[in-house]
Amino acid sequence: MSSTPDLGPPPQRVTVDVEQVRRLIADQFPRWADLPVRPVAKSGWDNITFHVGDGMVARLPSASEYALAVEKEQRWLPVLAPRLPLPIPVPLVKGHPGVDYPFPWSIYRWLPGEPASAGISDPVRFALDLAGFLEALQSIDAADGPQPGKHNWFRGATLRTYDPQAQRALTTLEGHIDVDAAREIWKTALDTPWDGVDVWFHGDIAPGNLLLDSGELAAVIDFGTCGVGDPSCDMAIAWTLLTADGRQAFRERLSVDEATWARGRGWALWKTLAACAQTVNRADEEAENARRVLDEIFSEYSAGRRRA
Repeated sequence: MSSTPDLGPPPQRVTVDVEQVRRLIADQFPRWADLPVRPVAKSGWDNITFHVGDGMVARLPSASEYALAVEKEQRWLPVLAPRLPLPIPVPLVKGHPGVDYPFPWSIYRWLPGEPASAGISDPVRFALDLAGFLEALQSIDAADGPQPGKHNWFRGATLRTYDPQAQRALTTLEGHIDVDAAREIWKTALDTPWDGVDVWFHGDIAPGNLLLDSGELAAVIDFGTCGVGDPSCDMAIAWTLLTADGRQAFRERLSVDEATWARGRGWALWKTLAACAQTVNRADEEAENARRVLDEIFSEYSAGRRRA
């Protein structure tokens, strides 16, 4: 992209409760009006989700910016699903704004499973399965696919979009982490060019969006940030979740070149710096996980420089 996109102010989120969802379903999809509705235990941030009966889930954007993804998901997920080796969500119906809810929304079939953070049985097998999924996604024809934009917070575009956030985090973390090393890794990522060939990407390959069955990868969910462009954003999982052996297997299976890997490391670093800055001087699980990921990024980068 020729210029750095503007993320704008934080979204103004709305709240949604069970009674609102029941009314929306009764008004728009009366055939399901008698099904029980209950909140999903871990609902997420961009969308508020509710079980509808035993086999469906209502997914309601929590802000107007997140609602931009609804039309994209309705259009493209049915196209992507049959071309992928693992189940992904496919919308059953599209809802429209109601009396007390202002955005379009969707109902999907429920995909069961535990988030990847629950415990992976074989880290290398998991990494290879995930790489195989991303390889299949990247092989789908990207023509006419959704370009990066506000609908996916500019995933697939330049990392410079997030430079102001990264710089603020680095300022906050002075004296708490090796800021010089972080700046070097970040600058390397920013200065590493993309070849400009559009491919499909998921945009938020994270533990909560990777579902396990008996410890093995069973489904990939939440395509709200998907699009076509630079796929390096999907590489961040190599540092945020995978083991060192899994990371190597993941990279080899996907045949990731040095430039894409460097930008992927930058995506992981941006997320981690933000998390470290938010949890500075804390010692809870969130803070410990952010520091663990930062250590993974530093050690992998240092090892790569020694080999070079």
